[in-house]
Amino acid sequence: MRHGICRGSLPFFIHSMPRYHREIMSLTRSRKCGAGIGLLAFLFAIQASAQSSPPATADVTLKGKQIEIKYSRPSMRGRKIMGDLVPYGQVWRTGANDATSLVTPVDLNIGGTNVPAGQYTIFSLPSEGAWKLIINKQTGQWGLEYHEDQDLARINMEKSKPPQTVEQFTISWKKKNEDTADLVFEWENTRVSVPVTAK
Repeated sequence: MRHGICRGSLPFFIHSMPRYHREIMSLTRSRKCGAGIGLLAFLFAIQASAQSSPPATADVTLKGKQIEIKYSRPSMRGRKIMGDLVPYGQVWRTGANDATSLVTPVDLNIGGTNVPAGQYTIFSLPSEGAWKLIINKQTGQWGLEYHEDQDLARINMEKSKPPQTVEQFTISWKKKNEDTADLVFEWENTRVSVPVTAK
């Protein structure tokens, strides 16, 4: 006997999911219903992660063109972040959930490195000293998927300390003039930044 969740509720549930949930669920549709049901718990765990790290957008207008970063914002929730949850010396997704994306309609100079107009993924390489911003040419992936051979550039970022502890990871822009702004990452007791100029 076939139960309703397999042929009725399950397809509706799939279509109500975010893109990455639907992709995973599609792998089970040709298998036994039990396998698909077993995966639902995993998907609910991912959904809980997405809710605890909500999506956000950081944008700035330089030379009349809007530059946009889309990312997710994890919180400390009593955890040690730098050097622990975010290890030093390892590439970090710079957010949570889907990979953090950068879209620019104008050529940029980021910390002395030329970045052509286009779509990119942002990663970072944290350290106890200066960080590196990683501009990666692969786009649309889950945040844990990283391929170094797709790097466009690795750019030094200046590290400092925010005036107070930052509970939720934040990406922002500090505009200096019509052409230039600092790109800023803040979390826990760490702030890193790099100048960005529209060419």
